[in-house]
Amino acid sequence: MKNPTQNLANQLIYVIIPAFNEEKSIAHVIRAIPNFVEEIIVVSNRSTDQTEKVAQQAGATVLSEPRKGYGYACLKGMEYLKNKSIKPEIVVFLDGDFSDYPEEMPKLIKPILENEVDMVIGARNKKLREPGSMTFPQIFGNWLATFLMKLLYQAKFTDLGPFRAIAYQKLLLLEMQDKTYGWTVEMQLKAIKHELKYTEVPVKYRNRIGVSKVSGTLKGAFMAGVKILGWIFKYRVK
Repeated sequence: MKNPTQNLANQLIYVIIPAFNEEKSIAHVIRAIPNFVEEIIVVSNRSTDQTEKVAQQAGATVLSEPRKGYGYACLKGMEYLKNKSIKPEIVVFLDGDFSDYPEEMPKLIKPILENEVDMVIGARNKKLREPGSMTFPQIFGNWLATFLMKLLYQAKFTDLGPFRAIAYQKLLLLEMQDKTYGWTVEMQLKAIKHELKYTEVPVKYRNRIGVSKVSGTLKGAFMAGVKILGWIFKYRVK
């Protein structure tokens, strides 16, 4: 069996990590990212702790996004990439709370490098999740969203997981817009609309360090649910 990390060092792979007050976890995330990655970009989304300092000390490029919102942070990272003279081949998104396993990145990248697909979602498989790593609102919300996407768009997604990889030129094609909670589902819906080739790979998922800013609060979970459903039905009426 071939080593999935072979030849990855010759690829231009960039990582974008939105981060809000992740000083206790961000260094763990950065250090777990495989060394074939060209650049790690941490976008501090109005962090009030030492996230930026810790990320920089760990070797990441640190950007500051004063507008609060997961999508704003991701868009800031994309803006940074657009200004580079040599463009990426693949962009990987993951969270800064150490709930994902960055060392599994080759599993997401390999199908794109082999021209099998344009986008890969890391699906947080139940058998691979730590107990308690996903709250009931997260589990139910993922089920409802992916069920509706299957019903309305014949999609094959089972998760809206934040750990994902996409070919850079295909990412630009999507013209991402969402500024807050709907970023992940917008990307998946637009992938369907533009007929991108996509797949999911099962990934491990652990309890995050710290408290979730979305699923950890009733308001956050509610607002995320509203935004996600809004994107799903918005595309249905187009």
